[in-house]
Amino acid sequence: MRLGIDFGTTRTVVAQVDRGNYPVVRFLDPDGDVTDHVPSVIALGQNGLLHGHAAVHAEVLGAPTLRSIKRELADPAVGIDTVITVDEDEYPLIDLLTGFLSALADAIRTSSSAADLLGPGEPLEAVIAVPAHAHGAQRYLTIEAFIRAGFEVVGLVNEPSAAGFEYTHAHANTITSRRTQVIVYDLGGGTFDASLVTVDGTDHDVVDSLGHNRLGGDDFDVVLADLALAAASRTREDLGRWHWRVLLDEARRAKESLVPQTKRVVLDVAGEVVTIPVDDFYDAASHLVEASVEVMRPLVGALEDEDDPDLTSIAGIYLVGGASGLPLVPRILRTDFGRRVRRSPHPAASTAIGLAIAADEDAGYRLRDQLSRGFGLYRELDGGTARSFDPILTRAQAVSRTEELSVVRTYRAAHNIGWFRFVEHSRLGEDGLPAGAVSPFAEVTFPFAPDLQERMRTGALDDAGLAQLAVERNADFDPATAPLVEERYVVDRAGIVSVTITDLGTGWSVTRALGG
Repeated sequence: MRLGIDFGTTRTVVAQVDRGNYPVVRFLDPDGDVTDHVPSVIALGQNGLLHGHAAVHAEVLGAPTLRSIKRELADPAVGIDTVITVDEDEYPLIDLLTGFLSALADAIRTSSSAADLLGPGEPLEAVIAVPAHAHGAQRYLTIEAFIRAGFEVVGLVNEPSAAGFEYTHAHANTITSRRTQVIVYDLGGGTFDASLVTVDGTDHDVVDSLGHNRLGGDDFDVVLADLALAAASRTREDLGRWHWRVLLDEARRAKESLVPQTKRVVLDVAGEVVTIPVDDFYDAASHLVEASVEVMRPLVGALEDEDDPDLTSIAGIYLVGGASGLPLVPRILRTDFGRRVRRSPHPAASTAIGLAIAADEDAGYRLRDQLSRGFGLYRELDGGTARSFDPILTRAQAVSRTEELSVVRTYRAAHNIGWFRFVEHSRLGEDGLPAGAVSPFAEVTFPFAPDLQERMRTGALDDAGLAQLAVERNADFDPATAPLVEERYVVDRAGIVSVTITDLGTGWSVTRALGG
């Protein structure tokens, strides 16, 4: 069975490929009620970890709970060895992700609307998603966790790109010869993404993507909960951790039930009932929506010119993601962008439906996406006394879901040792150095000198020892005879970069890939 799975910060939504249709998979919770998602929640029960609906049920009974685990993936320092604390116990992040997704796979097979359609032993083939601006470690860990959980990952798509598929599938009549572009505004539970997509029939080309790793529905919940605390003349310290979590959960449910006609919100603050005027909540939360607009604005600005002051090339600014269902979001966006703003009829499921479309081999949809994050390295200069930054891949580099991309650099080494510090970045500053969100990828020391390679080959020198040696420029450097070095950068179909450095004369080679 082919599926599109949107692993979200607060909810995980699954859509199914069914003969040209893409229904959202329904799940039974422990009370026998039908839901259109599985909560992205993990709880520490008496007999171990619980996931999804079972975790939410345990939380009500006081079990320590881990919510918004997806936000942990956005940390630039995250890796395969990252450990997360649940209550007082430590767990590898990859194990927590795998456990949750294993429970999701079991729920699909046993307690979902898709269960009866699955044959014995039939694989769960999934196209999955990450935020457009996700760094390589987040992409790798997401794929690895799905694979360990038993899914067959047949593709990875950036979340707003997937929602772009859903837009053109549902609103093909809005795409005309003049209006060929869509801006996908994706405000989820924990992250915000925006992508500018050019559409030609079923062909989609992502022009640019921007995002914010710490902006989403969770932040609106905190604003509403803090207003409730103020109304009750209480503080978070007064409440304690458990009652604060209960209040946050109640604030989330109240927020999700808001409609344009709602005038007030009633919340229980540890037994004291308080009333919050909706206008007060909107006033306090408007800066979050405005922050998302500022992130997206360069995409709009790139289209504005004297010949197109009304953005006539835009078919729509499409609001997706669970948090975009808050009435405040379209209200603020329509103030800036007018009637072009369109809200998905099922904002929380739009990405999952788009992923299912991407999983459907018969749908004929094609996507050319972008890295969304640049990749490069710091190099040693002048015998290790200086450094320069070499931008290997720009964030606008086009990538394909069907083909790998290779970039090769070849040069004569002038030093005894190469010291490579690889990073991913959201942008380059005016000085040409990485700026914005910078994530370390790997640090590699490579022996250019033949005698150092020989010592490493015989075991007389290891990587740690090599890193302690001084970088020195060869006094007798000859560009005709110096070691000929090749750097090969490969971007796979998931947007993950691997690096291979090779001495073409001796064959000495080092490869670095996330998780490898």
